[in-house]
Amino acid sequence: MSEDAIKIEGKKKKSLFIDKVREILPDGGNLNMCITCGACASGCPATGLENMDPRKFLRMAALGLDEEITSTPWVWMCTGCQRCIYVCPMKINIPELVYYARQSWPREERPKGILGSCDMALRNDSCSAMGASPDDFQFVVEDVLEEYREAQPEFKDMEAPIDKAGAEFFLNQNSREPVTEPDEMVPLWKILHTVGVDWTYGSKGWGGENYCMFLADDEAWEHVTRTALNKADELGCKIFLNTE
Repeated sequence: MSEDAIKIEGKKKKSLFIDKVREILPDGGNLNMCITCGACASGCPATGLENMDPRKFLRMAALGLDEEITSTPWVWMCTGCQRCIYVCPMKINIPELVYYARQSWPREERPKGILGSCDMALRNDSCSAMGASPDDFQFVVEDVLEEYREAQPEFKDMEAPIDKAGAEFFLNQNSREPVTEPDEMVPLWKILHTVGVDWTYGSKGWGGENYCMFLADDEAWEHVTRTALNKADELGCKIFLNTE
């Protein structure tokens, strides 16, 4: 052997993500049979961003390139739409891997927009990413409802109840609308009124968006979700209608 030859010593670097890949393979799935067909990348809205796509991300995970896949900002561009799962012959849950990669980031280094919206949702019982309180929400709903009842007599009996006990449907609401575009709430009210749906908002957990899920913060994600579900249970609603 030449004296100039490089000798590689030490243990093989342990990969965390290859274990995750194996854990989420469905019964009969075999990652070694992946032919990198690219079906996952073909329909992905994030393909090409940051020079990454689902196929490349999965192969990097399988090859143990943990440092690369836990540092690429591409993981924050994945929408979690799951198209890649449906077209994958092996049905590999790539969005779940993306979620694990997000969790590897220190919380304070995660995207400020998502982080700020999650933290805002934790500030009061509305779980609104806009920070609107239960009292703020009730004021806006009642004000807009009164305006449309007066302006459109055909909807003079329309309701937009909050905390109506025994309602069949419990609805949430994108919290941007009551804060910045309150008129955008009305079309849904009209539909529900026209078909005679028995529904209600909850004063707690009415914020429909859950940025804590996108932040990959399990504890905060659960808090936001349970706040709404607990209120729906308290009111005795049979069906949770997630408008988001």
